[in-house]
Amino acid sequence: MGWNSWNHFAGRITAADVRAMADAMVSTGMRDAGYVYVNVDDTWEGSRAPSGEIQSNAKFGDMKALADYVHARGLKLGIYSSPGDTTCAGFAGSHGHEVQDARTFAAWGVDYLKYDYCGARDIYPVTRENQEALFRRMGAALHETGRPIVYSLSQSGDFDIWRWGSTTGANVWRTTPDISDNWDSMSQRGFRQLDLGPWSGPGRWNDPDMLEIGNGGITSDEYRTQMSLWSILPAPLLAGNDLRTMDPATKEILLNREVIAVDQDPLGNPARRLEKQGEVDVLVRDMADGSVVVGFFNRGNAEAKAALSWDRLGGRFRQGAVVHDLWKHVTLPSSNSFVGHISRHGVTLLRINPAGATANSVARDRDITEVE
Repeated sequence: MGWNSWNHFAGRITAADVRAMADAMVSTGMRDAGYVYVNVDDTWEGSRAPSGEIQSNAKFGDMKALADYVHARGLKLGIYSSPGDTTCAGFAGSHGHEVQDARTFAAWGVDYLKYDYCGARDIYPVTRENQEALFRRMGAALHETGRPIVYSLSQSGDFDIWRWGSTTGANVWRTTPDISDNWDSMSQRGFRQLDLGPWSGPGRWNDPDMLEIGNGGITSDEYRTQMSLWSILPAPLLAGNDLRTMDPATKEILLNREVIAVDQDPLGNPARRLEKQGEVDVLVRDMADGSVVVGFFNRGNAEAKAALSWDRLGGRFRQGAVVHDLWKHVTLPSSNSFVGHISRHGVTLLRINPAGATANSVARDRDITEVE
């Protein structure tokens, strides 16, 4: 969880902007809600010193000082590079300097590296073997520094990277091309992840790209859908808006701790599609405390009715369920089913426990059911 500069600032990002975002993450409560990484994307890079060490450009200056500023606020700093001679935006990449750059990043106090294949396309044929070798080279270099650095790969999901990304030492890998701030882009990337669940879990995450929430291209219902979908999958939550100017609706979505708790559930179980009801996808996810999260996602262009009998979730629910709505923040009386209307491109996200069950007994009953 954290923030990345690209969606809002792109190549305009400066060290002053990064400091401002770090301050805003504290003042808005985002840090306390779990958003801890402040990630600088492309265009921070300058030239190399005669010794070969990478230097920042005039927009950024002293990167160690920037890391210290971020760390002093209880946050972590992320940075960007590429296995090519240049990055996507044409700045200095890490090709031939992997060990040197990894040591430099560690010395600065970097906690996260986004490594984008872009520039390497100009050097090597685009094959899985070349990508694996180049990503593995930086993965080994980061490991050798001895500093814990989250390693995130970006190459648009080529060659089914979810099947082999973890072999490079990476923790996170993009499974899609870049996201845009519109409904089609967001929904295509999000729902695509349902096929990739078997390759995702603690320490090795599929990444459908950053959140667009607050950038203004779609409605609050649609942004609420992105937050719900990324959380139930689960996927990294990296905000991509200007945190200094968030309106109340944006804050309400990004800071919904009940939804964040779904994303951060320690089991890391993937969501699955239980059924499709016309334009409504019914997604379910088993949680560490034995509850089940159910999301009714309306992908259609008009309001849609959805219904579900709780016994569809398993024998534990035959006597009914206690239902908590994660967006309305209300717990409903025990019931045997759900019937509701889902707004266009909207979502209803519910956390379900068997009627009368405690969290411990729910977990125990789940384990017994799985054995049976």
